[in-house]
Amino acid sequence: MANQILIKNIKALVGIDDGNVLKKSGKQMSELGTIENAFLLIEDGLIKDFGQQTSNFQLPTSNFKTIDAAGKHVLPSFVDSHTHLVFAATREEEFEMRIKGKSYEEIAAAGGGILNSAKKLQAMSEDELFENSLTRLNEMMHFGTGAVEIKSGYGLTVKDELKMLRVIQRLKKVSPITIKATFLGAHAIPAEYKQNRNGYIDLMITEMLPQIASEKLADYCDVFCDKGFFTVGETDIILNAAAKFGLKAKIHGNELGLTGGVQVAVKNNALSVDHLEYTGDAEIECLKNSNTMPTALPNCSFFLGIPYAPFRKMIDAGLPVCLATDYNPGSSPNPRMSFVISLACTQMKLTPEEAINATTINGAYALELSKTHGSIAKGKVANVFITKQISSLAYIPYSFGVDMVESVILGGKVLN
Repeated sequence: MANQILIKNIKALVGIDDGNVLKKSGKQMSELGTIENAFLLIEDGLIKDFGQQTSNFQLPTSNFKTIDAAGKHVLPSFVDSHTHLVFAATREEEFEMRIKGKSYEEIAAAGGGILNSAKKLQAMSEDELFENSLTRLNEMMHFGTGAVEIKSGYGLTVKDELKMLRVIQRLKKVSPITIKATFLGAHAIPAEYKQNRNGYIDLMITEMLPQIASEKLADYCDVFCDKGFFTVGETDIILNAAAKFGLKAKIHGNELGLTGGVQVAVKNNALSVDHLEYTGDAEIECLKNSNTMPTALPNCSFFLGIPYAPFRKMIDAGLPVCLATDYNPGSSPNPRMSFVISLACTQMKLTPEEAINATTINGAYALELSKTHGSIAKGKVANVFITKQISSLAYIPYSFGVDMVESVILGGKVLN
């Protein structure tokens, strides 16, 4: 007998399409398919049917569980395409340093930042790292996220980068959330290689990448291409090497300046280029002639006090855009996509509809999940969440800092 869930009396079913939409660009981003007074039928983990709940509405004939969503909205689960969820410890001491005037770069130069996280992670066992990360992942799911990308990059040794990626694989096996893994060995130059940058790059290419490929530990390869981290030339070398092992490119770019991150991302046909706090006309033109998804991380801008990516300008230029949390212990210790949406609306001047599309279908595109995730469509994975009773969709970004998610369904199963 089919395993069915019927969600009925839905005030608004949001984010519907025909299942053929891979991403939304420009003016399309303001289009968010919605049915009022709706039902949603889930069967065997997939979306079976949906529509308006008319007076002659027929209940399913087989065994089913009913959820009454009167006064509530139902949305596709968020797709968070950029996180550093696997880490050893928080870094609130650096938070206090920034309050006292130290910049992100000054903290990093003093042994803080990424190198601080790497030191702590290297001292932690794989099992403890897994348990800590699973707790965070569960928290993220209950905030409405149904698919997530998780990066390595706090290991910075062969042993510890592999340890991080193995933790991510273990999370994939036990969690109902859909997970993509990214190798980010090129997150920073370890202290012991400070005078031998090429030596560390060679270590990644000749030792890390072959082992990662042989164990199938990663889907993608990312590089922090920015001022004080990796150059455009180094990024090109690393991504070319990763491509030979079947790892597609993703890039941290233009967080700290106009450093060529966008151009090298497009050159390497990267799935996404993320951060983009510094983006000019040349970068926008470059992105318009590519399949690379521009991704902003407004939590980071908020927390570090740096500019926000110019997404209003980019959408008006016809580009697609994506939003993600950048969940990490140094610059974005917050896994809630609803807060990202609030920042996008208040600080980046996106409409609620644009921000929802940027955190669902366009996030799915950035992780090659558009055919199965990111919208309400027949045959897609039944990853949805039900809000509390709210007056309109705009109430989600309006009520910043408040959790409006009441129930979460992943893979057709209601989370406790």
